[in-house]
Amino acid sequence: MENENLEIIKNNKRCKDFYLEITHEDKETHARVGLLHTPHGVFETPMFMPVGTLATVKTLSPEELYDMGAQVILANTYHLHLRPGEDIVAKAGGVHKFMNYKNAMLTDSGGFQVFSLAKKRDIKEEGVTFKSHLNGDKIFFSPEIVIGIEEKIGADIIMSFDECIPYPSSYEYVKNSTLRTIRWAKRGLDAKTRTDQALFGIVQGGEFEDLREMCAKELVKMDFDGYSIGGTSIGEPKDVCYKMIDYAIKYLPYDKPRYLMGVGSLDYILGAIEKGVDMMDCVLPTRIARHGTLMTHNGRINIKNTKYKEDFTPLDPECNCYTCRNYTRAYLRHLYVADETFGKRLLSLHNTAFLLEITKGAREAIKENRFKEYKEEVLRKYGDARGF
Repeated sequence: MENENLEIIKNNKRCKDFYLEITHEDKETHARVGLLHTPHGVFETPMFMPVGTLATVKTLSPEELYDMGAQVILANTYHLHLRPGEDIVAKAGGVHKFMNYKNAMLTDSGGFQVFSLAKKRDIKEEGVTFKSHLNGDKIFFSPEIVIGIEEKIGADIIMSFDECIPYPSSYEYVKNSTLRTIRWAKRGLDAKTRTDQALFGIVQGGEFEDLREMCAKELVKMDFDGYSIGGTSIGEPKDVCYKMIDYAIKYLPYDKPRYLMGVGSLDYILGAIEKGVDMMDCVLPTRIARHGTLMTHNGRINIKNTKYKEDFTPLDPECNCYTCRNYTRAYLRHLYVADETFGKRLLSLHNTAFLLEITKGAREAIKENRFKEYKEEVLRKYGDARGF
């Protein structure tokens, strides 16, 4: 592939109601704030996007998500294809009506799930044959099939089908996979028929700078509505993750949204924002909440700990979420130990609201040209370099 010619080939399948308006860039870092215009409204960036894999953010209602400031949320193509099926979602009027969510939505292509959950997969140029992790049924995904599924689901933003490359992998494996991902991206773009959905290309390339550069440049030529940085947060060290971002982001258009996939810990979120990332998502806040781990302004709390049995203070005195306004650590511990569903709801609500609040604070800090100071203060108070 020729990488020197960066002339953009304008496609005619761009979403007419989707664009990013950058309103300010921090003077000391690459962090920026903007307005993401979508068919379901205008939303502020940078943003953390809660994950609603099966058309629900686990245990939380849409009204609770609105109250905590959630904007764009995710659903997953792989999981919704398995159940209830994209035809059911389409008959309901699309995923927004199906789950009664009024803000914008994004669907992951399912590529990560195919390569992490599916049983016995076979990757070929045509696509991937795999077995469902639910019942072992044989399924085939190609770029064209995935775009068709995503169009029926009907989210505002949809993802190209790619291979989430394992870490570590050899240079030769990563190169071949990345070249295939580029070809798959073009096939998916060609298959797209709806102009009310924004399609993102996904930059792969593993930990190799030249492959990340190649992938980013080739995708930019295709003129996607936005660009994702994939293949991160899959077990690589933090410095490698940051290098993956650096290797890709400098080749992405300034005026298109940049989406770092699968990032949900505090340090990674703030580190990505500092580099100019606009969108991030992760299941982490609700997943660790269900196991009793809470993020607070002053560090992590394991609510199972006996010391909270008679602690009648709020979970996080600096947090204004519903959980922290109304319930004590003692009560939350009681619910968790008793395995009450209400406890899982309250803990999930807090963790999700916490990350949304931190990201909102980042937006305000960028507007005031003090993002670096904000990041350092948040992480100092949190007191754990691992970030969650």
